[in-house]
This record gives sequence, C-alpha cells and structure tokens, in this order.
Amino acid sequence: MPKTTCCVVGGGPAGMMLGLLLARAGIEVTVLEKHGDFLRDFRGDTVHASTLTLLDELGLGPAFERVPHRKVEQVYLALDQGLQPIGDLRRLPGRHQHIALVPQWDFLDLLADAAREEPTFELRMNTEVTGLIERDRKVIGVDYRNPDGSAGHLYADLVVGCDGRSSVVRDRTRLRVRSYGTPVDVWWFRLPRHEDDPSGAGGRVSGGKMFVLIDQGAFFQVGTIIPKGADAELRQASIATFRNEVVEQFPWLEDRVDALRDWNDVKLLTVEIDRLRRWYDDGVLCIGDAAHAMSPVGGVGINLAIQDAVATARLLAEPLRDGKLGREDLAKVQARRMWPAAVVQSAQAFIHKQFLRRVTTGAADVSDATKLPAPLRLLQRFPSLQGIPAYAVAIGLRPEHAPDFARREPEAAVA
Repeated sequence: MPKTTCCVVGGGPAGMMLGLLLARAGIEVTVLEKHGDFLRDFRGDTVHASTLTLLDELGLGPAFERVPHRKVEQVYLALDQGLQPIGDLRRLPGRHQHIALVPQWDFLDLLADAAREEPTFELRMNTEVTGLIERDRKVIGVDYRNPDGSAGHLYADLVVGCDGRSSVVRDRTRLRVRSYGTPVDVWWFRLPRHEDDPSGAGGRVSGGKMFVLIDQGAFFQVGTIIPKGADAELRQASIATFRNEVVEQFPWLEDRVDALRDWNDVKLLTVEIDRLRRWYDDGVLCIGDAAHAMSPVGGVGINLAIQDAVATARLLAEPLRDGKLGREDLAKVQARRMWPAAVVQSAQAFIHKQFLRRVTTGAADVSDATKLPAPLRLLQRFPSLQGIPAYAVAIGLRPEHAPDFARREPEAAVA
C-alpha cells in the first residue's frame, strides 16, 4: 500500500511550511492539495515580520526579496478629520520592521520550490482528501480523490490537517469544536490602484461603515464589514448603490468603482472564531485554522498558522524519524501553541463586541478622534505606544524560530 511518514492535508502557508521543515529533517512527507495551483483570490497576502525572520533562518530571505512585494510600515484609521496612525511597525525590534504584502501564490510557490529540493518531499496537486482511514480508532491514513475522479488511499504514521476552517480532517475526527459568536461578516473586492494613490494599509470608519484598504501594488484589496448573516439581504440592492457607498468613504476612488461590474465581483468571507478543545487524536493533528479559526481582525491568522507549523516540525521531527510518535508528542504541540491562539481570539472577540458590532449597528459614532475607544485615543496621545499593536500583529505572542535541522545559509536558497 502507498505509505508516507507524514501526510499533510492542505497546501496553504501552514501545510507548505510544515512540509518543507519536515523534509529538511529527512522525514518522508507528502502534501496533498485539492486545487491544481495556488491561484486563489482573497487569500491573506500578508507575510509578517516574524515570518520574514523565519525565511532568513531558512536561507530563503534573498529568494523572497526577489519576489515583487509591498511593505507596510504603518497602519492607520481614516476618520472624517484625517488619518490617525494606530500601529507603527518601524518601532519593531530586528531587521524586518514591516509587513510584506505579496500574492499568496508567490509565497507558496517559494516554499514549494524550496521543499522540492529535498528528496523526501512530495507535493500532489489536484488531490482532494475525502476522508480518514482508521484502524482500532487510530488514524492511519487518508482517502483522496484523483484529478480523474478515481479514489486513492495513502497510509501515514501521522496525518496533519492544515486544510483551514472548513477542514475535512477536523470534520472526520471525533474532535470537538468550541465556537464563539461573531457579529459581522466581511465583503472583499478589488479596485485598480494608481501610482499616486495612498500606499500601505489602513481602515476607514465613518457613518456606520468600516472599510479596510490594502495596497497590493497594481490594485487595492478592499474589505468592508457587514452585519452577520446580512449578505443575501444586502445584495438585493443594486451594485450601483454599493459603488456609491464606496465613493462616500473614498471620493478619490470614484473614477474606478465601475470595476465592480456586478455582485459577483464582491466576495463574502463568513467570519468565524472557533477552536478545537483538543487538537489531536491517535495518528492525527490539526493546526492553523483547522485547529483555531481566526477572525480577519489584525490579519494574524496566517502568522499563527505558520508558527504552528514551525512548532510542530520542531517537536515532532525526532519521534517521527524514530517511529515512536505518541499522543504525548502531539499534546506538546497544543500545549505550546494553544495560549497564543486563545489570547488572540479573545482579543478579536473583544474588538468584535466593543467596536465592530457598535459600528455596524450605528451605536458607535467614531467620526473623529475624540470619539474613538480609549485605547485608540491613547495611541494618538502617546505615539510610542503604537509599537505595541505593531508587535502583536507583526511578530506575535510566541514567535517560533527555525529548528537547527532546517536552517540553511542564504547561498543555499532556491533561485
């Protein structure tokens, strides 16, 4: 029967990073990705400062620098009275005092190219996992569907679910999920960007609306919050009505909102915050959004997922290599990564309740800086404090570093 040591389900940031690190440990690892390529719209396109440091440690810093990307050094809120900075990444410690904005497919291609240099790595695209294979209540592999529709099976000492918030791996286990209610969903769309437009990333709050604008070079990725479950009702209005709402917030975008031809150009992100009570069972582990789905608030979900992958590789490489992997090893991953996820989710839930819900219901008027919540007013009064949210977002509560077995000199990076 076809077998591997570790089967990673999902070729996103966590899955590709885990595959690369385990392969550099000399462990046979197979990554199964259901899509034929990495080209998907509205995935998170942020590479955080801690991840940039990790790429340096892996010898991939020069290769990443050759990938076209934008740098965000400040985060701001645009209010009726002007821009209010709320995060200053230039105050971060270390070499990378910014967040890089890069199409996620380019980032994943970089990791995949590096992993393919390792003889124990295999990436199978167009391979959709449909279920888990169990024996005596222990997961021993996965069932999958080939591109031609035929069924396949892959046996493994460990199956790691890196397949996101709609994780098949998680759904096929007996692991229980705790969900936390969220009051908002998000609409995402793109608008063309001109060279003389504002750069970086920021938000706009006015008149009961909140928008986020992310500079992606040739275009802006734009998000706006809507009340939870209101998507179908709001789409009953004409797309012209929505275009006018965008122009009300950003008058300088008036000459390009026609890029929103119809509602198909506006994508819904259903916002969820949930977390597995236990991330593992015999033979199976979930990390990233499969273990703890994050809100887009702060854009930290990708960073947490990558940090999960690094901790997983460091803690499990030896028992996987020695054929002695047990539940106690999987428990160590959760013990290390649970509290950063829980703290971030608690902060996100607080922001949802105390700020976003009040904005969407009109209960909060934050049209000028004097009406901002007290923590945001403090950031304006004492600019040095802006390094705190910058650190929390760009580096995180427990940044992980590359294990020794995965480190390479820059000269060894993939061209």
